Amino acid sequence: MNNRVNKLMNMKTFSKSLLALTTITLSAQMLAAPVSAAPRSTDNGTSYSYNMNTAASTAQTATIQSSVNMRDAASTSGKVIRKLTQGEAVSVLEQTSANWYKVKDSQGNIGFVSSSSKYIKVNGTSNPSTGSSNSVNANNSNNDDKQPISSSVEDVIKTGMSYLGTPYEFGSNRSNTQTFDCSDFVRHIFKQSAGVTLPADSRQQGSYVKNKGTAKNSISQLKRGDLMFFMSYKGSKASSYAGVNKNTERITHVGVYLGDGQVLHTYSIDSGGVRVDTITGKAWEHRFLFGGSVI
Repeated sequence: MNNRVNKLMNMKTFSKSLLALTTITLSAQMLAAPVSAAPRSTDNGTSYSYNMNTAASTAQTATIQSSVNMRDAASTSGKVIRKLTQGEAVSVLEQTSANWYKVKDSQGNIGFVSSSSKYIKVNGTSNPSTGSSNSVNANNSNNDDKQPISSSVEDVIKTGMSYLGTPYEFGSNRSNTQTFDCSDFVRHIFKQSAGVTLPADSRQQGSYVKNKGTAKNSISQLKRGDLMFFMSYKGSKASSYAGVNKNTERITHVGVYLGDGQVLHTYSIDSGGVRVDTITGKAWEHRFLFGGSVI
């Protein structure tokens, strides 16, 4: 009888020891499991996993290279919020287009600045995410704007945007980039970026386009990077140009079409030099004569 009791007690002791050992083993395995082995969650029936060790960070820091305006819209026609100074640090929230960053300064102001390396340097190697926060409305969007654009055209536009704010001077010196008039600006950026040497003045540049056979009489037919030619200002309303024979009007201005109803150009001291303007519904739309590609 005593032997049977002893055997039962020994079996209970062994069971308790085995249970304790199993518990310790499982605990050790749970502690050793990486935190990144996070649970899977579902949202509207879609399964996804997430890493608890990964911190989402969408903003990058950048340093202002030279004084530049922070604007309330991604356009040179946007209202100036303040001028950012050389050496100032900002957070880049996103790159809204090839030419603009959405940034936040140390005072909490949020606005847009030119993405040109002349004005801003983003710290790190990765580029900010491209978004759609550009507040400029594009009322003249067309299918041609969406066509693939050659790298040469994009190089020309990138170069042109790097000169935003460069002062205007009628009859500017063609041997430097301190100032530009409209035809000098266009000639310089095409020569520098695409190796295309255009004539020196806007009327000859217009003839160059016509001789290439690329001239288009409608803005809706233009592609990004095409030249745009304009006649003299006669008023801000369409009625001011009623009855005008555009085939005989003299070219007085030239710019580069950016697509989405915008033009990159320079035309006066008061306007601030090289800038981007919206064409649609403005005098520029009524003054337009023709445009076309030179590449």
